[in-house]
Amino acid sequence: MSAGRSPAADHELAAGDLVAVTGAAGFIGSAIVRALLARGARVRALLEPGGSAANLEDLELEVLPVDIREPDALGPTLEGARFVMHTAALFAFWPKDPDVFYDINVGGTRNVIAAALGAGCERIVYTSTVATVGLHPGADHPADETSHARIEHLFGRYKRSKYVAEHEALRAAAEGAPLTLVHPTFPLGPRDIRPTPTGKVLLDFLNGRMPGFVDTAMNVAHVEDLALGHLLALERGRQGRSYIIGGDNLAMRDLLATAARCTGLPAPTRQWPSAFGLGAGLVSDLVEGRLLRRTPRVPLEAARMSREHMIFDDSRARDELGYTSRPAAEAVYDSARWFVEHRYVRPERSAKITWSPPAS
Repeated sequence: MSAGRSPAADHELAAGDLVAVTGAAGFIGSAIVRALLARGARVRALLEPGGSAANLEDLELEVLPVDIREPDALGPTLEGARFVMHTAALFAFWPKDPDVFYDINVGGTRNVIAAALGAGCERIVYTSTVATVGLHPGADHPADETSHARIEHLFGRYKRSKYVAEHEALRAAAEGAPLTLVHPTFPLGPRDIRPTPTGKVLLDFLNGRMPGFVDTAMNVAHVEDLALGHLLALERGRQGRSYIIGGDNLAMRDLLATAARCTGLPAPTRQWPSAFGLGAGLVSDLVEGRLLRRTPRVPLEAARMSREHMIFDDSRARDELGYTSRPAAEAVYDSARWFVEHRYVRPERSAKITWSPPAS
């Protein structure tokens, strides 16, 4: 047992245990649901009213619509659950109503924690984000859980609201709530319906809509590994402790080269100056966002993020939880296959693909 582990911190998931999952139809949430079902748990999937449940089709589970902003409605949905996995959040780069970020991400988190405590749930796992972790200056120094964020680098209302929500979760844990925090990195894999920003990068590549790239980097993980990391945090995580769970740190050039090897499609070779992306974001935000009131093609927040090397060290989760991850190439391959099979990719581009699975 590593120095960070404590027998008292373990909450073994047993077959038949009821686990409530907020945001259960989301990309990471639905992967968590599948991981729980594979362990024999019973799952109560809590979904946004009117939201799509496509990621949960053909699964044996209880589905309940609930708005986490409404505590009176939320409370009964957690009754009888041994554990709560809180993944629900509003994730977007451009909001029509900025206040909704705080209503859902902050107020909703406070409501879920209060309802879980009221229902006597044994453990709460809160899904935060690596967006709240401070990045080190310099391209080769991965950040970890001890890296503090600079407020001026919390670009956009999503990051800011999640930063506040995380501190509400930490405050609750300090007051005795049996809560552990997870910071997933950038996911790829099947069922990325939206898609996520990382998935959008791969999808743009697949569709031939990426003539160049900027000098950025990110930590890429298979969504199924992130789901298993959440289960490890549930069973072995320490109260009030945060865990980054991720995969491989990849420069954008290497990510695109990996996608090219998996698909046989050519990788873009032109590297744009970082100012190019920022300029495109400023114009897109002004014209599409402010004037036309529609989601910008190049969100300003994403453009600002693209100037950073978003690389992370998840040693704490590996040492304390026993977390492991597969190579990022497998995540890229599985994600690309899913996008093609579900017709996210233009037929003329799909016809050019020659699949080459990464070596195990």
